[in-house]
Amino acid sequence: IVNVWYSVNGERLGTYNGHTGAVWCVDADWDTRHVLTGSADNSCRLWDCETGKQLALVKTSSAVRTCGFDFGGNIIMFSTDKQMGYQCFVSFFDLRDPSQIENNEPYMKIPCSDSKITSAVWGPLGEFIIAGHESGELNQFSAKVREQLSNIKEHTKQINDIQTSRDMTMFITASKDNTAKLFDCTTLEHLKTFRTERPVNSAALSPIFDHVVLGGGQEAMDVTTTSTRIGKFEARFFHLAFEEEFGRVKGHFGPINSVAFHPDGKSYSSGGEDG
Repeated sequence: IVNVWYSVNGERLGTYNGHTGAVWCVDADWDTRHVLTGSADNSCRLWDCETGKQLALVKTSSAVRTCGFDFGGNIIMFSTDKQMGYQCFVSFFDLRDPSQIENNEPYMKIPCSDSKITSAVWGPLGEFIIAGHESGELNQFSAKVREQLSNIKEHTKQINDIQTSRDMTMFITASKDNTAKLFDCTTLEHLKTFRTERPVNSAALSPIFDHVVLGGGQEAMDVTTTSTRIGKFEARFFHLAFEEEFGRVKGHFGPINSVAFHPDGKSYSSGGEDG
């Protein structure tokens, strides 16, 4: 079940009911009218943000791992898992054309044969999406023509999370290879590396400072077998330019799965394996 909460006091405002499997991804468009969710029940759904009404349902042949609105909120993209004999696909739908949703026919569908997409975001101006793969590869898929624009491999293991900077010029990746890396959105040039001792599950860029927050910890299934040393599940703050860690925030007693900054930059939130 997808929930919407009031960020000021943590009060729950309502729920979006309909999914029957784990929800892997959720995104709201720029004016918070619509919400997009992708789930392990082999569907991607569009909701009315205010009323919680389901506006559209797109069925897929495998779990939906990533989803997102483009800058204008008119085009959605989502990627599906490589499982049960099905290929990993990236699909693009234009919401201004209702027939695409009705016929379950995206205007463009790009197959990824080699390794599945584990994280994806829209690039600047809705020209392309940036996708991170299980193999550690990063690439850009054009949203206009069926082609891969560029491809690099800076990470050695799976990319768990990708988040863009506020002005969409840079993005940060979080990987199982214990690093988070900063890249240029357009050229995919590798700019900075933030190193830790454990897999990084999520990384976010501050909208107002040159700060990065990383969340992670070892694999959820290994947690019970290791000693409860201090400093394992803290959110870690790094300086964007100097790549130096300058602070940690305690709180979670399990690995952190996702981190995000408040748009005003004064706070951040983190979601952990500890519920």
